[in-house]
Amino acid sequence: MERQCLECGDKIVGRIDKKFCSDGCRNAYNNRVNKDSKNLIRNTNNRLRKNYRILETLNPKNKTKVSRSKLIEHGFDFNYFTSIYTTKVGTVYYFVYDQGYLPLEHDYYALVKRES
Repeated sequence: MERQCLECGDKIVGRIDKKFCSDGCRNAYNNRVNKDSKNLIRNTNNRLRKNYRILETLNPKNKTKVSRSKLIEHGFDFNYFTSIYTTKVGTVYYFVYDQGYLPLEHDYYALVKRES
C-alpha cells in the first residue's frame, strides 16, 4: 500500500506512521486547518501583549495613578484582560498577567503590579 502526503498527495517515503512528505507540507496543512481559530488567538494575544506593554510603561514603580485618557492615548483596550481579582471588601482589580488596574473616581486608574 502506497501512502500519500495529506497536503500535496506525493508518495511518502520513510516511517510507517508518517503523514506528510516534508516539513513544508506538514506546516502548510496545519496552517490551513487551523487558520480561523489561529487568527482569533493571534489577534487576542497581540491585544493582550499591547495592553501589558502599556501598563508596564506607565507603571515603572509598580504602583501609580494615571488618567483614562492617558491609557487610551497609548492605545489601551479595556476589553482585553486576563483576570479579575476582587478583594475582601469588594474592590475589583483587572489584570493583564501581573500588571493590574483599578478604576478610581473621576476617570482615573490605579496601576499596580502583582507580587509573585
